[in-house]
Amino acid sequence: MEEKANILESLLERAEDYGKTSLELFKLRMLNKILNVVSSIISRSSAILFFLMCFLAGTIGVAFLLGDVMGKLWYGFFIIAGFYGLIGVAIYLLMNKWIKKVVSKFILKHIAK
Repeated sequence: MEEKANILESLLERAEDYGKTSLELFKLRMLNKILNVVSSIISRSSAILFFLMCFLAGTIGVAFLLGDVMGKLWYGFFIIAGFYGLIGVAIYLLMNKWIKKVVSKFILKHIAK
């Protein structure tokens, strides 16, 4: 009878070890997926940041050019600001759902790896 108790005890210990190992594996897999998503976001964000800096410098140059052509420097900045304001409203109204869908797919794709 004592032999059966030892076998049962050994089986319970193995089951407990298996449960702990499975939990640790799950934690490590989730950590890997989170790090994958974060690193992808950071790398893409840095590339977008440099593109935006270049775009901003070009925009300032165009604003100066328009202001010089129109006679007052600040006219160019108001024209560029109005143009970007219109584009921003159009993007918000027309592409808001599309942008949410693209971002959701990006995150789910990296989590599902």
